[in-house]
Amino acid sequence: MPDLSGLYQEVILDHSKRPRNFRVLPDASQQADGYNPLCGDKVKLYLRLEGDRISDISFQGAGCAISTASASILTETVKGKTRAEADALFDAFHALVTGQPLPGDQHPPLGKLAVFSGVSEFPVRVKCATLAWHTLKSALRGGSEVVSTEGSGDEDLAAR
Repeated sequence: MPDLSGLYQEVILDHSKRPRNFRVLPDASQQADGYNPLCGDKVKLYLRLEGDRISDISFQGAGCAISTASASILTETVKGKTRAEADALFDAFHALVTGQPLPGDQHPPLGKLAVFSGVSEFPVRVKCATLAWHTLKSALRGGSEVVSTEGSGDEDLAAR
């Protein structure tokens, strides 16, 4: 049986070193900035919405391997999804990285996002993994304030 932790580490490192959709999206209809003051991660997400669907998404920023890989895989995962599908993915991803069960028995398949399952064992890294996701939620709402992981509801997890 292959070592899944090794595979997961490879996927995270690949997306960290060669992030997908790392660019400015000049015709973005919405954007948001996120900041993790704990370790200095910064991300700017750009979205192009067509109706209720995310037709394109990109990001720029600087951060640790977990933060960059999470933003990269997020962009691949939510492109083409509706707002409701992106919200459901947020809930499923957040449950995964915090080690919490997802309420109900129906949740979207996480695909590559499953590589972040080990983050729940390192609570201080939860903020790194979720920064882009909280920033996505702000962009979808049309928020103009900088999203901070200190107000994301994840801070109690970092204290464990």
